[in-house]
Amino acid sequence: MLNKTILMGRLTDNPKTSQTPNGINVATFSLAVERQYNKDITDFISIVAWRQTADFVSKYFTKGQLVVIEGNLQTRSYEDKQGNKRYTVEVIAEQVYFTGFNKNNTDKLEGLTPPPAPKEDNNAPSAENINTDDYESIEDENEEELPY
Repeated sequence: MLNKTILMGRLTDNPKTSQTPNGINVATFSLAVERQYNKDITDFISIVAWRQTADFVSKYFTKGQLVVIEGNLQTRSYEDKQGNKRYTVEVIAEQVYFTGFNKNNTDKLEGLTPPPAPKEDNNAPSAENINTDDYESIEDENEEELPY
């Protein structure tokens, strides 16, 4: 059996975080996802993140940010306040990825930005100017013939 969901969309609001009675962190939010074949239609998908993923989402993601969610689809039912049985479908997030930056969120990303590229060392040897005469071939006495 396979239950894998990958979505790309924008957060419709800041994630809402809470804890279960057992102290497990949970974050819930909604993702606005445009349909591939008709950009005029947008689906609003409920997302639930648990534990470290919930901490990560609540710390680094904000309303309007473009993200990719990788997880699995879950259906469940519950009884509302009027006693009616309700059904809901949501994605349980396993991984959440950055895909773009929200101008309001760049200050939170300070520790996550990649370091600057190393400066080019003009004195470093290149493949063209390495003298292979300076190296000795190593042979393995126990080397067996490969089976292919």
